[in-house]
Amino acid sequence: MKFVVDDKIPYIKGLLEPFADVKYLPGKSISSSDVKDVDALVVRTRTKCDESLLSGSSVRAVFTATIGFDHIDISYCGANGIHWQSAPGCNSSSVQQYVASVLSALHQDGKINIPKATIAVVGVGNVGTKVADWCEMLGMKVLLVDPLKKVSCPSRYVDLDVALPQADVVTFHTPLTRNGEFPTYHLLDFSTVKLLKKGAVVLNTSRGEVCSTEALLWGLESGWISDVVVDVWENEPNINLDLLPKAYIATPHVAGYSYDSKRNGTEMSLKALNDFFALGMTSFVSGVLPEPVDSLVHVDPELCDIDAACQMFLYTYNVREESIFFKSHPESFEQYRGDYPLRREIGAYALPADCRQISFLTKFGVQCPR
Repeated sequence: MKFVVDDKIPYIKGLLEPFADVKYLPGKSISSSDVKDVDALVVRTRTKCDESLLSGSSVRAVFTATIGFDHIDISYCGANGIHWQSAPGCNSSSVQQYVASVLSALHQDGKINIPKATIAVVGVGNVGTKVADWCEMLGMKVLLVDPLKKVSCPSRYVDLDVALPQADVVTFHTPLTRNGEFPTYHLLDFSTVKLLKKGAVVLNTSRGEVCSTEALLWGLESGWISDVVVDVWENEPNINLDLLPKAYIATPHVAGYSYDSKRNGTEMSLKALNDFFALGMTSFVSGVLPEPVDSLVHVDPELCDIDAACQMFLYTYNVREESIFFKSHPESFEQYRGDYPLRREIGAYALPADCRQISFLTKFGVQCPR
Protein backbone atom coordinates (compact mmCIF):
# COMPACT_ATOMS: atom_id res chain seq x y z
CA MET A 1 0.00 0.00 0.00
CA LYS A 2 0.95 3.65 -0.40
CA PHE A 3 0.13 6.52 1.97
CA VAL A 4 0.72 10.27 1.67
CA VAL A 5 1.09 12.10 4.97
CA ASP A 6 1.29 15.82 5.78
CA ASP A 7 4.89 16.35 6.88
CA LYS A 8 3.84 18.63 9.77
CA ILE A 9 1.74 16.00 11.54
CA PRO A 10 3.76 15.29 14.69
CA TYR A 11 4.70 11.99 16.30
CA ILE A 12 3.83 9.90 13.22
CA LYS A 13 7.07 9.27 11.33
CA GLY A 14 8.29 5.71 11.50
CA LEU A 15 4.99 4.16 12.58
CA LEU A 16 3.46 3.48 9.14
CA GLU A 17 6.63 2.41 7.34
CA PRO A 18 6.34 -1.27 8.36
CA PHE A 19 2.96 -1.43 6.64
CA ALA A 20 3.17 0.82 3.59
CA ASP A 21 5.27 2.98 1.32
CA VAL A 22 4.92 6.39 3.00
CA LYS A 23 5.60 9.77 1.43
CA TYR A 24 5.67 12.91 3.62
CA LEU A 25 4.77 16.15 1.84
CA PRO A 26 3.89 19.74 2.80
CA GLY A 27 0.13 19.70 3.28
CA LYS A 28 -0.61 22.74 1.14
CA SER A 29 1.33 21.42 -1.85
CA ILE A 30 -0.09 17.89 -2.02
CA SER A 31 -1.30 17.56 -5.62
CA SER A 32 -3.33 15.17 -7.73
CA SER A 33 -0.14 13.71 -9.20
CA ASP A 34 1.08 12.93 -5.66
CA VAL A 35 -2.03 10.89 -4.81
CA LYS A 36 -2.72 9.19 -8.16
CA ASP A 37 -1.67 5.71 -7.03
CA VAL A 38 -2.07 6.21 -3.26
CA ASP A 39 -4.38 4.23 -0.97
CA ALA A 40 -4.83 6.77 1.83
CA LEU A 41 -4.09 10.33 2.90
CA VAL A 42 -3.37 11.56 6.42
CA VAL A 43 -3.74 15.33 6.35
CA ARG A 44 -4.47 18.55 8.21
CA THR A 45 -6.59 21.55 7.25
CA ARG A 46 -4.16 22.79 4.62
CA THR A 47 -4.94 19.95 2.19
CA LYS A 48 -8.18 20.47 0.26
CA CYS A 49 -9.48 16.97 -0.33
CA ASP A 50 -11.95 17.56 -3.15
CA GLU A 51 -12.56 16.44 -6.72
CA SER A 52 -9.59 18.37 -8.08
CA LEU A 53 -7.26 16.40 -5.80
CA LEU A 54 -8.95 13.00 -5.68
CA SER A 55 -10.47 12.50 -9.13
CA GLY A 56 -8.79 9.68 -11.01
CA SER A 57 -6.80 8.59 -7.97
CA SER A 58 -6.81 5.26 -6.17
CA VAL A 59 -7.40 6.91 -2.78
CA ARG A 60 -9.74 4.80 -0.66
CA ALA A 61 -9.62 6.78 2.57
CA VAL A 62 -8.81 10.24 3.92
CA PHE A 63 -7.94 10.82 7.57
CA THR A 64 -7.51 14.29 9.03
CA ALA A 65 -5.70 14.75 12.33
CA THR A 66 -7.96 17.72 13.11
CA ILE A 67 -11.30 18.30 14.77
CA GLY A 68 -12.60 20.20 11.72
CA PHE A 69 -13.26 18.69 8.33
CA ASP A 70 -14.45 21.55 6.11
CA HIS A 71 -11.32 20.95 3.97
CA ILE A 72 -12.78 17.57 2.97
CA ASP A 73 -15.51 17.50 0.32
CA ILE A 74 -17.62 14.91 2.09
CA SER A 75 -20.24 14.90 -0.66
CA TYR A 76 -17.64 14.02 -3.27
CA CYS A 77 -16.08 11.39 -1.02
CA GLY A 78 -19.46 9.82 -0.29
CA ALA A 79 -20.45 9.72 -3.94
CA ASN A 80 -17.16 8.09 -4.91
CA GLY A 81 -16.83 5.54 -2.13
CA ILE A 82 -13.96 7.31 -0.38
CA HIS A 83 -13.99 6.82 3.38
CA TRP A 84 -13.10 9.86 5.47
CA GLN A 85 -12.65 10.45 9.16
CA SER A 86 -11.70 13.40 11.38
CA ALA A 87 -10.41 13.44 14.95
CA PRO A 88 -13.40 14.84 16.89
CA GLY A 89 -12.53 16.41 20.21
CA CYS A 90 -8.78 15.94 19.81
CA ASN A 91 -8.00 19.58 20.60
CA SER A 92 -10.97 20.43 22.82
CA SER A 93 -8.94 20.82 26.02
CA SER A 94 -6.36 22.92 24.20
CA VAL A 95 -9.00 25.37 22.94
CA GLN A 96 -10.53 25.37 26.43
CA GLN A 97 -7.11 26.43 27.76
CA TYR A 98 -6.84 29.16 25.11
CA VAL A 99 -10.24 30.63 25.97
CA ALA A 100 -9.42 30.51 29.69
CA SER A 101 -6.19 32.41 29.05
CA VAL A 102 -8.04 35.03 26.99
CA LEU A 103 -10.74 35.49 29.64
CA SER A 104 -8.04 35.82 32.29
CA ALA A 105 -6.27 38.53 30.30
CA LEU A 106 -9.57 40.38 29.77
CA HIS A 107 -10.28 40.17 33.51
CA GLN A 108 -6.82 41.37 34.54
CA ASP A 109 -7.01 44.25 32.08
CA GLY A 110 -10.37 45.37 33.49
CA LYS A 111 -12.29 44.67 30.28
CA ILE A 112 -14.63 42.16 31.95
CA ASN A 113 -15.39 41.08 35.52
CA ILE A 114 -15.48 37.31 35.17
CA PRO A 115 -17.96 36.37 37.94
CA LYS A 116 -20.36 39.14 36.86
CA ALA A 117 -20.06 38.53 33.10
CA THR A 118 -22.38 36.67 30.76
CA ILE A 119 -20.83 34.58 28.00
CA ALA A 120 -22.58 33.12 24.95
CA VAL A 121 -21.01 29.87 23.77
CA VAL A 122 -22.01 29.43 20.13
CA GLY A 123 -21.60 25.80 19.14
CA VAL A 124 -21.76 23.32 22.00
CA GLY A 125 -19.91 20.28 20.70
CA ASN A 126 -16.71 18.78 22.10
CA VAL A 127 -15.00 22.17 22.41
CA GLY A 128 -17.95 24.36 23.33
CA THR A 129 -19.03 21.98 26.08
CA LYS A 130 -15.62 22.14 27.77
CA VAL A 131 -15.46 25.92 27.42
CA ALA A 132 -18.92 26.27 28.95
CA ASP A 133 -17.98 23.98 31.85
CA TRP A 134 -15.00 26.11 32.89
CA CYS A 135 -16.94 29.35 32.44
CA GLU A 136 -19.64 28.05 34.78
CA MET A 137 -16.98 27.03 37.29
CA LEU A 138 -15.61 30.58 37.14
CA GLY A 139 -19.05 31.88 38.06
CA MET A 140 -20.01 33.29 34.67
CA LYS A 141 -23.58 33.16 33.41
CA VAL A 142 -23.41 30.88 30.37
CA LEU A 143 -25.82 31.00 27.44
CA LEU A 144 -25.65 27.95 25.18
CA VAL A 145 -26.38 28.46 21.48
CA ASP A 146 -26.70 25.34 19.36
CA PRO A 147 -29.75 25.05 17.11
CA LEU A 148 -29.22 21.34 16.47
CA LYS A 149 -29.23 20.54 20.17
CA LYS A 150 -32.05 22.98 20.88
CA VAL A 151 -34.39 20.81 18.84
CA SER A 152 -34.17 17.99 21.39
CA CYS A 153 -33.57 20.11 24.50
CA PRO A 154 -35.24 23.50 24.05
CA SER A 155 -35.03 24.44 27.72
CA ARG A 156 -31.23 24.29 27.86
CA TYR A 157 -30.35 26.21 24.69
CA VAL A 158 -31.23 29.67 23.40
CA ASP A 159 -31.35 31.15 19.93
CA LEU A 160 -28.50 33.33 18.71
CA ASP A 161 -30.69 36.41 18.51
CA VAL A 162 -31.66 35.90 22.15
CA ALA A 163 -28.10 35.35 23.39
CA LEU A 164 -26.28 38.17 21.60
CA PRO A 165 -28.07 41.12 23.27
CA GLN A 166 -27.31 39.64 26.72
CA ALA A 167 -23.71 38.52 26.34
CA ASP A 168 -20.66 40.46 27.48
CA VAL A 169 -18.53 37.88 25.68
CA VAL A 170 -19.42 35.76 22.62
CA THR A 171 -17.20 32.81 21.74
CA PHE A 172 -17.61 30.75 18.55
CA HIS A 173 -16.97 26.99 18.45
CA THR A 174 -18.94 25.86 15.42
CA PRO A 175 -17.83 23.89 12.38
CA LEU A 176 -17.87 25.76 9.08
CA THR A 177 -20.91 24.85 6.98
CA ARG A 178 -22.31 26.67 3.98
CA ASN A 179 -25.45 24.64 3.40
CA GLY A 180 -28.11 22.83 5.36
CA GLU A 181 -30.67 24.09 7.84
CA PHE A 182 -28.15 25.91 10.05
CA PRO A 183 -25.22 27.18 7.93
CA THR A 184 -22.44 28.85 9.89
CA TYR A 185 -20.71 30.76 7.10
CA HIS A 186 -20.66 34.42 8.23
CA LEU A 187 -22.79 33.55 11.23
CA LEU A 188 -21.54 36.84 12.60
CA ASP A 189 -22.20 39.38 9.87
CA PHE A 190 -23.39 42.99 9.79
CA SER A 191 -26.91 42.05 10.85
CA THR A 192 -25.86 39.88 13.80
CA VAL A 193 -23.18 42.36 14.94
CA LYS A 194 -26.01 44.86 15.41
CA LEU A 195 -27.70 42.38 17.78
CA LEU A 196 -24.68 42.34 20.10
CA LYS A 197 -24.79 43.96 23.49
CA LYS A 198 -23.01 47.31 23.06
CA GLY A 199 -19.36 46.85 23.89
CA ALA A 200 -19.31 43.04 23.74
CA VAL A 201 -16.13 41.03 23.27
CA VAL A 202 -16.04 38.54 20.37
CA LEU A 203 -13.78 35.45 20.28
CA ASN A 204 -13.39 33.21 17.25
CA THR A 205 -11.43 29.96 17.54
CA SER A 206 -13.61 27.93 15.15
CA ARG A 207 -13.07 28.81 11.48
CA GLY A 208 -12.27 32.22 10.06
CA GLU A 209 -15.27 32.29 7.74
CA VAL A 210 -17.71 31.91 10.65
CA CYS A 211 -17.17 35.63 11.36
CA SER A 212 -17.17 38.19 8.58
CA THR A 213 -13.92 40.17 8.72
CA GLU A 214 -15.64 43.29 7.42
CA ALA A 215 -18.38 42.95 10.04
CA LEU A 216 -15.79 42.63 12.81
CA LEU A 217 -14.01 45.75 11.58
CA TRP A 218 -17.28 47.66 11.38
CA GLY A 219 -18.24 46.46 14.84
CA LEU A 220 -14.98 47.73 16.30
CA GLU A 221 -15.18 51.05 14.50
CA SER A 222 -18.81 51.62 15.45
CA GLY A 223 -18.37 50.59 19.08
CA TRP A 224 -20.75 47.63 18.94
CA ILE A 225 -17.72 45.47 19.66
CA SER A 226 -15.19 46.57 22.27
CA ASP A 227 -12.59 43.90 21.55
CA VAL A 228 -12.07 40.95 19.24
CA VAL A 229 -9.93 37.87 19.76
CA VAL A 230 -9.03 36.23 16.47
CA ASP A 231 -7.25 32.89 16.23
CA VAL A 232 -8.82 31.85 12.92
CA TRP A 233 -8.94 34.10 9.88
CA GLU A 234 -10.66 34.34 6.56
CA ASN A 235 -8.30 33.47 3.69
CA GLU A 236 -5.58 31.99 5.90
CA PRO A 237 -2.66 32.50 5.74
CA ASN A 238 -3.37 35.70 3.79
CA ILE A 239 -4.93 37.42 6.78
CA ASN A 240 -6.52 40.85 6.91
CA LEU A 241 -3.81 43.27 8.01
CA ASP A 242 -6.37 45.92 8.96
CA LEU A 243 -7.96 43.64 11.55
CA LEU A 244 -4.66 42.35 12.93
CA PRO A 245 -3.55 45.46 14.89
CA LYS A 246 -7.10 46.18 16.03
CA ALA A 247 -7.54 42.76 17.65
CA TYR A 248 -7.10 42.55 21.41
CA ILE A 249 -5.53 39.12 20.93
CA ALA A 250 -4.41 37.84 17.51
CA THR A 251 -2.89 34.40 17.00
CA PRO A 252 -2.17 32.25 13.90
CA HIS A 253 -4.72 29.43 14.26
CA VAL A 254 -3.01 27.80 17.24
CA ALA A 255 -5.73 27.66 19.91
CA GLY A 256 -5.85 23.88 19.52
CA TYR A 257 -2.10 23.44 19.17
CA SER A 258 -1.03 22.16 22.56
CA TYR A 259 1.36 19.20 22.59
CA ASP A 260 -1.39 17.10 24.12
CA SER A 261 -3.98 17.94 21.44
CA LYS A 262 -1.63 17.33 18.52
CA ARG A 263 -0.67 13.99 20.00
CA ASN A 264 -4.38 13.16 20.37
CA GLY A 265 -5.06 14.04 16.73
CA THR A 266 -2.23 11.86 15.46
CA GLU A 267 -3.26 8.93 17.63
CA MET A 268 -6.92 9.14 16.60
CA SER A 269 -6.03 9.29 12.90
CA LEU A 270 -3.65 6.36 13.10
CA LYS A 271 -6.16 4.24 14.99
CA ALA A 272 -8.81 5.02 12.37
CA LEU A 273 -6.41 4.19 9.53
CA ASN A 274 -5.35 0.99 11.28
CA ASP A 275 -8.97 -0.10 11.69
CA PHE A 276 -9.89 0.69 8.09
CA PHE A 277 -6.97 -1.21 6.55
CA ALA A 278 -6.68 -3.84 9.33
CA LEU A 279 -2.95 -3.20 9.59
CA GLY A 280 -2.41 -4.69 13.03
CA MET A 281 -0.56 -1.67 14.38
CA THR A 282 0.33 -1.67 18.08
CA SER A 283 1.79 1.86 18.42
CA PHE A 284 -0.08 4.99 17.44
CA VAL A 285 2.29 7.81 18.36
CA SER A 286 6.05 8.06 18.27
CA GLY A 287 8.06 9.74 20.96
CA VAL A 288 7.64 9.62 24.70
CA LEU A 289 5.11 11.86 26.45
CA PRO A 290 7.12 14.54 28.26
CA GLU A 291 7.11 14.47 32.01
CA PRO A 292 4.81 16.96 33.71
CA VAL A 293 6.26 20.46 33.64
CA ASP A 294 8.90 20.84 36.35
CA SER A 295 8.04 24.34 37.51
CA LEU A 296 5.13 24.84 39.86
CA VAL A 297 2.38 27.30 39.01
CA HIS A 298 3.02 30.63 40.70
CA VAL A 299 -0.13 31.71 42.52
CA ASP A 300 -0.18 34.69 44.88
CA PRO A 301 -1.72 33.40 48.16
CA GLU A 302 -3.31 36.81 48.79
CA LEU A 303 -5.50 36.67 45.68
CA CYS A 304 -9.18 35.76 45.71
CA ASP A 305 -10.15 32.54 43.95
CA ILE A 306 -11.03 34.16 40.60
CA ASP A 307 -7.86 36.27 40.45
CA ALA A 308 -5.80 33.23 41.43
CA ALA A 309 -7.42 31.22 38.62
CA CYS A 310 -6.57 33.96 36.12
CA GLN A 311 -2.97 34.00 37.31
CA MET A 312 -2.82 30.22 37.00
CA PHE A 313 -4.30 30.15 33.47
CA LEU A 314 -1.91 32.81 32.20
CA TYR A 315 1.07 31.13 33.88
CA THR A 316 0.41 27.84 32.11
CA TYR A 317 -0.27 29.55 28.77
CA ASN A 318 0.28 33.27 28.26
CA VAL A 319 -1.71 34.09 25.14
CA ARG A 320 -0.68 37.75 25.41
CA GLU A 321 2.93 36.88 24.57
CA GLU A 322 1.88 34.84 21.56
CA SER A 323 -0.26 37.72 20.29
CA ILE A 324 2.53 40.28 20.67
CA PHE A 325 4.87 38.13 18.61
CA PHE A 326 2.33 37.42 15.87
CA LYS A 327 1.29 41.04 15.49
CA SER A 328 4.94 41.90 14.91
CA HIS A 329 5.49 38.99 12.51
CA PRO A 330 2.27 38.30 10.56
CA GLU A 331 4.34 36.83 7.73
CA SER A 332 5.25 33.96 10.07
CA PHE A 333 1.70 32.52 10.05
CA GLU A 334 2.52 29.16 8.50
CA GLN A 335 6.05 28.86 9.87
CA TYR A 336 4.88 29.54 13.43
CA ARG A 337 2.21 26.88 13.15
CA GLY A 338 4.61 24.40 11.63
CA ASP A 339 7.29 24.98 14.28
CA TYR A 340 4.96 25.63 17.19
CA PRO A 341 6.78 25.54 20.54
CA LEU A 342 5.97 22.89 23.12
CA ARG A 343 2.86 23.92 25.01
CA ARG A 344 1.42 21.70 27.69
CA GLU A 345 -2.13 21.77 28.95
CA ILE A 346 -2.93 22.66 32.53
CA GLY A 347 -2.93 19.06 33.74
CA ALA A 348 0.86 18.96 33.29
CA TYR A 349 1.32 21.59 36.02
CA ALA A 350 1.12 21.39 39.80
CA LEU A 351 0.29 23.88 42.53
CA PRO A 352 2.77 24.84 45.25
CA ALA A 353 2.22 23.36 48.69
CA ASP A 354 1.39 26.73 50.23
CA CYS A 355 -1.35 27.54 47.71
CA ARG A 356 -4.34 28.85 49.65
CA GLN A 357 -6.76 28.41 46.74
CA ILE A 358 -6.16 24.68 46.21
CA SER A 359 -9.78 23.56 46.57
CA PHE A 360 -10.91 26.00 43.87
CA LEU A 361 -8.02 25.68 41.41
CA THR A 362 -7.77 21.89 41.29
CA LYS A 363 -11.26 21.81 39.77
CA PHE A 364 -9.68 23.03 36.54
CA GLY A 365 -7.32 20.05 36.27
CA VAL A 366 -4.08 21.41 37.70
CA GLN A 367 -2.31 18.84 39.87
CA CYS A 368 -2.37 18.86 43.66
CA PRO A 369 0.65 20.36 45.47
CA ARG A 370 4.00 18.59 45.28
